[in-house]
Amino acid sequence: MTHFVTDKCIKCKYTDCVEVCPVDCFYEGKNMLVINPDECIDCGVCIPECPVDAIVTDDSIKDILALNEELLSSEQKILKSFYNINVEYSQKWPNITAQKQPLDTAEEYKEKKDKKAYFDENLE
Repeated sequence: MTHFVTDKCIKCKYTDCVEVCPVDCFYEGKNMLVINPDECIDCGVCIPECPVDAIVTDDSIKDILALNEELLSSEQKILKSFYNINVEYSQKWPNITAQKQPLDTAEEYKEKKDKKAYFDENLE
């Protein structure tokens, strides 16, 4: 299986994870990062590096990915949508291979829940 970035990254964009990734599978949007699931080797070194716990394994949601939307809870729908956002936007956004400063909004938003409404598909 592979890993993906959830909505917890939105408006924070800590890049500690990028620095440790051995295969450079992170991609950078305006206010979050995503992982290309075809490039991720499931090593897991990025997970403990994320200060907001935004990275999860898709193994934890493989059952959710197979289910019809009507059968999912709102939390499951968000996880599934972010898995799909990682797949889609890792093909559109530029690769990031070095650590950068987090967004100016990181401290303010790092504890916020349900940040999907803040997702910005634009590049920097």
